Amino acid sequence: MDQTSHHDLFKTLIEKSSLKLDIYDNTLQTLRLFKQVLEKLDEEYKLALKDLNSSRNIRFENNYRSDFEIEMKFGGDVLLFLMHTNIFDFSRDHEVMRTSYIREDKTRSYSGVIHIYNFLADSFRYNRVNDMGYLIGRVFINKDNHYFIEGKRELGFIYNDFGKNIMNEESAGKIIEAAIRYTINFDLLTPPYEAVKIVSVSDMLDTLDQISVKTGKRMGFQFKQDTFS
Repeated sequence: MDQTSHHDLFKTLIEKSSLKLDIYDNTLQTLRLFKQVLEKLDEEYKLALKDLNSSRNIRFENNYRSDFEIEMKFGGDVLLFLMHTNIFDFSRDHEVMRTSYIREDKTRSYSGVIHIYNFLADSFRYNRVNDMGYLIGRVFINKDNHYFIEGKRELGFIYNDFGKNIMNEESAGKIIEAAIRYTINFDLLTPPYEAVKIVSVSDMLDTLDQISVKTGKRMGFQFKQDTFS
C-alpha cells in the first residue's frame, strides 16, 4: 500500500483534533476565570456584609465539585456552571452561521460550551429530587477565545456578538453578574391549582420538605420574557 495515500486523511485528523483541543483548553480556562471571579465576589460580599449591617445571615458561597463544575449558592438559589467536555458545531440554521465572522472562517463556529443552571437551594437541601432547574444561559467559546451566549434577558441580550466578544476576566465578571441579577429577579411562582390538587398517600407520608410535588420558579407558566433570545 502506498504510504502517502492516506496523507490527506491523517492531515485532516490532526488538524480537526488539534482545533478541538485548542477549543477545549479555551473553554476550561473560561471556567477557571469564572472561579477566579466568584472567589473575588465572595471576598467582596464578606466586606459588604459589614457595611450593610444586615440582621440576617444571607448565604453567598461557592463550591467546586470538579474541574468541570462550579456550584454557587446565594440566598435561596443555586447556580451551577457546568462545562461539557466535548466540542460542538452550530447547526446550519443557527443565526451565528450567517455572520461575517463565521463566513470568513468556518472553523470559528466550533465551540466548547458552559451551561448555567438555576435551582432552588432547598431542592438540594431537602433532597427534593422532583424539583425543576432552569437553563438560564449557555456560553460558547471558540478557538479565537471569542464567546457567544444564548440566554435569558440580561445574558442573551448583551453578549450575543460572537465576532467582537473576547473572553477575559472582565467579560467573565460581567457574565456572572448578569446571571446573578437574573436569578435574583427570577421569582418562585405558585404552581397552577390543577397541577397540585391531587396528592398520593405516599407523598403525604413523606416529610413536608420531601413531598413529591415538583417545585420550580415557573412551574406551569409561560412568559415571553423567559424565552431565549
